[in-house]
Amino acid sequence: MASEKQPVTIKKYANRRLYNTGTSTYVTLEDLAAMVKVGDDFQVFDARSNEEITRSVLTQIIFEQEGKNGQSLLPIHFLRQLIGFYGDSMQSLVPSYLQFSLEKFVGEQQKMREQMTSALGVPGLPGAPMFTAMEEQARKNMALFNQALGLFSPFTAPQAETGDAKAAPQSAAAVGELDAMKRQLADMQRALEGLSRKK
Repeated sequence: MASEKQPVTIKKYANRRLYNTGTSTYVTLEDLAAMVKVGDDFQVFDARSNEEITRSVLTQIIFEQEGKNGQSLLPIHFLRQLIGFYGDSMQSLVPSYLQFSLEKFVGEQQKMREQMTSALGVPGLPGAPMFTAMEEQARKNMALFNQALGLFSPFTAPQAETGDAKAAPQSAAAVGELDAMKRQLADMQRALEGLSRKK
């Protein structure tokens, strides 16, 4: 039985050049973006310190893709909200929430493509069933995520144990932040819909 394929190692040098050790060639951010799109996994290391810098390189790829005409996925409102979560009490929940939502979207991608194709072929208002399907998927994602959050319920447990009057405003603030996350999901769903439409 073949062993699981290991990520390709990419070395980043001081001159910002990226070297693919698997193919023994220099590559660009565009090449790495193409690798991501076909499902090739890689890790990027600083050639001098050997520190892993995959996250910052992937962020650079997103920055470059966002800069291309007609390719932006991330609405300005979403970016502002995302920046607002840095250093916030909800920061630790945001990565798992976004990953959960995107994994659910990817899992439903083929079904959604079929629904979009069907929606564009019906008479009357074009795309109406497609938007209904997107909204329904967003509701399902939110329900599943709320269910997962309920397993450890970080917002309500302290209030029930202490009965402290100060817990209520904190809970209200948490609910407000969760609502903001719901709006972010809706923004992401719209952006991802645009990407699927281009494909």
